[in-house]
Amino acid sequence: MKPVDPRLLRYAGAARGFLAASALIGVIQTAVVIVFAWLLTDAVTGAIAGRDVSASLLALLGTALLRGLLIAASDAAGTRAAAKTGMQLRAALIRAVGKLGPSWLAQRNQAGLAVTAGHGLEALDSYFARYIPQLVMTAVATPVLLAIMWWFDWESGLIATVTLPLIPLFLILIGIATRTVQQKQWQTLQQLAVRFADTVQGLSTLRLFGRERRAADRIESTADDYRRETMKVLRFSFLSGFAMELLASLAVALIAVAVGFRLLSGDLSLEIGLFVLLLAPEAFLPIRQVGVQFHAASEGVAATEDIFGVLDEAGDRTGAVPNSGRTGISSADSEVSGPVSGILPELGTDAPAALTVESLRVRDLPPVSFAAEPGAITLIEGPSGSGKTSLLAALRGAVAFEGGAALGGVDVRELSAADWTAWAGQTPGLMQGTIAANVSLGDAEPDEARVRGALDAACADLDPELELGVQGNGLSGGQAQRVAVARALYRQAGDPGRVLLLDEPSSALDSETEQRLWSSLRERADAGATILLVSHRRTAREIADHVVALGVHA
Repeated sequence: MKPVDPRLLRYAGAARGFLAASALIGVIQTAVVIVFAWLLTDAVTGAIAGRDVSASLLALLGTALLRGLLIAASDAAGTRAAAKTGMQLRAALIRAVGKLGPSWLAQRNQAGLAVTAGHGLEALDSYFARYIPQLVMTAVATPVLLAIMWWFDWESGLIATVTLPLIPLFLILIGIATRTVQQKQWQTLQQLAVRFADTVQGLSTLRLFGRERRAADRIESTADDYRRETMKVLRFSFLSGFAMELLASLAVALIAVAVGFRLLSGDLSLEIGLFVLLLAPEAFLPIRQVGVQFHAASEGVAATEDIFGVLDEAGDRTGAVPNSGRTGISSADSEVSGPVSGILPELGTDAPAALTVESLRVRDLPPVSFAAEPGAITLIEGPSGSGKTSLLAALRGAVAFEGGAALGGVDVRELSAADWTAWAGQTPGLMQGTIAANVSLGDAEPDEARVRGALDAACADLDPELELGVQGNGLSGGQAQRVAVARALYRQAGDPGRVLLLDEPSSALDSETEQRLWSSLRERADAGATILLVSHRRTAREIADHVVALGVHA
């Protein structure tokens, strides 16, 4: 675990600004500490000598207030930097996931990724507000204070220089020991999130089979594991803090004893001895605090390491993105993604293109070949397990495939599916909000008339302003499916060059509504749309221009 990962500075501009601000505050704080120690020394020695020390006391009070303000400013800047960095890293993570594509995401622990982007990045508050400022103070204040101690009393400076390295040495040893337990704690938290998400999602099924108690017991067991791992981390944290305080106290005690003996023998003046004694604990304080805050910041650091792994896998911010054989780009990267950047404009509203599939194979399913032309409905049919849904998943980048698939002569693996498809799957995938917001999802400036037109075309006789609950709660299965189809139709209406991919759009519809939907799709195709329709309904043949029959691989 690096104190400051260089990737943090690369991916989050707010972190760079905060480091610069921390360095500036650290320099001022160091100067304030020196002035404070000198003023306090002057006040004490002056009082002993019988001088008027009111001016020194007033200056001392002002210096103490300034030091408090600097600490508050550092905390405020750290909290703000943590919030901005969290936002920047979340945005970078979303862009990276978009570049890597659905096939990459399907192979990852999505609940764990959500925990990392949520709770994990929230833990950056301790990292920025406490850990980094102390790390900067260690780099700035400690060398300066040691140099001043050497200047005024080389013997005290020598003792401090010899004993100071023992603190980071023990910190490194304890850090190596705690790294394993910290990683295990973070992994246990992610496992807990996955178990909880899976249990909630399948709760109705678990209750139906009487297994909800067992699922709850497993969550409880994982939560107990997380408690134990957290206590282990705390034990190591307390051990680290104890070791830091003990070593620092012993070092300051050695300096104090040496100064005391020399004061008694007359080899050292009271003014210099007191000044050095006041500086000694301040020289050890930053590195002691680094050891204490290291553990408080470990969760946020672990989360950033996970995110950096995703960002590194997605490639740098301007280059091509590795994607298990894909070199896909998103529209946001088209200006800097090489020769593909000139392709996307040709696939816009003025030039609907044919989709050509040649020997496309997903996993061990049989290969399939066909051509979906503009103005035609291509029906994909076959028994369950023949690969109908897998075929659409391959075309939209959700799974890897062998063979070829090209839109207007361009390999679809070189395109972002969001740029050329309008898709509705078997799971509606609705979200909390209005029906209109679900239909116009992804549109920065929704067209109200187009929303109503898409709902009418999908045979969804629903109020666009109707508020839906979580995951579209409030609609029946058939209504939710029609809203999902309307979303695809809305997207395709905004760009007729998109290929309309529909996976079993009528599976939850009655026969009358199904016929109305088929008529709408037929009208859309006659207007020039390219439609790829997956359906097990025999009535779909009535509107199909081409039928591709998939068989089961023996």
